[in-house]
Amino acid sequence: MSDPIVSVVIPAYNGAALIGETLASLETQTLTQWEALVVDDCSSDDTRALVRHWRDPRVRLIENAVNGGPVRTRNRGFAEARGRYLAGLDQDDLCRPERLARQVAYLEANPDVALVGAQAEQWVEGRILPMNYAPHTTPDLIAWLSWIENPLVWSTVMVRAEVARRLDPFTRPDILYAEDFDLYHRIRPFGRIARLDEPLLIYRQHAGGVSKRFTDTMRDSATRVLAEAHRPHLGAEAEAVAQLLVRHNMGGLPVADGVTFRRLGRVIAGLQAAFIAEVAPRDESLALIRWETARRWRQLARAALRSGRVTLGDVLSARPPHLGLGYAGLDDLLRWRAIGAVRQLRRIRRESDSSTVENESPKG
Repeated sequence: MSDPIVSVVIPAYNGAALIGETLASLETQTLTQWEALVVDDCSSDDTRALVRHWRDPRVRLIENAVNGGPVRTRNRGFAEARGRYLAGLDQDDLCRPERLARQVAYLEANPDVALVGAQAEQWVEGRILPMNYAPHTTPDLIAWLSWIENPLVWSTVMVRAEVARRLDPFTRPDILYAEDFDLYHRIRPFGRIARLDEPLLIYRQHAGGVSKRFTDTMRDSATRVLAEAHRPHLGAEAEAVAQLLVRHNMGGLPVADGVTFRRLGRVIAGLQAAFIAEVAPRDESLALIRWETARRWRQLARAALRSGRVTLGDVLSARPPHLGLGYAGLDDLLRWRAIGAVRQLRRIRRESDSSTVENESPKG
């Protein structure tokens, strides 16, 4: 049998309920020269039996002798893959029929690109909805976004096998649940990162997903990735800056006070200036970088104002000059601030009521 063009690596753990649909989505691919390596990490359900007896011989089961965790399990699959291109896929996500063909065509047409992702949609309670990623991208935009967040869905990623084998390890086990984000930074010396803007994957959102169950570990790992990436630019301040970006830009947590909000504005403006000076993006990319940064600034302002802990003056004084109001109108800001004022009043009343109860003396 000739080697496949693409090896799809699927780490599996107790995935019997959904992995069949994932494998079925591969069988619809218009590019047919693929193999799927399902690496089972000692499942206690029927995952191994299901994969072992799968009807398609292109699906191969690899069994871990002991539970090694998702990163080591994925790395084992990549080490045993035979394809020219290696594709990531989680056990519960679904590929659109053109996914593999479109990504292979892109990599063959762009030899300077080491890794390519794709836009994704999400499956939420039976509905397919858009995700909050940039609708239009260039490699320079993806590079900029990786300075402040994770710009790609892992299950959309395809990488050149020759590049993957130059990384040791392929993904780092000590960066658990942000190992993909770490990979995008470590792979840069070997080529650019791009993304196809067509949705080629359906990402399942459900309570059992890793992103729902291990949020704290994911945030700690992402903070480490960004701190390492920004230390050459920021020195000792890199850790604190990374924490701000992970908590508020990536994690969506409202900024708690005006001082922090103003600092976050300076951080984003400073990093963007450093990126533009280093990369010198062309006009199309520069416009997208400005636009997407402004969109994130709008989200930060909305969350902060609606929390009731940040004032409109804080938001206006903190914004980077070129972002204006972050593509939010003054009516938007006033509405968010009004919601925040109501929430602040309720918070004050709750604290007052709690204080009153605590200060009441028991009757004798």
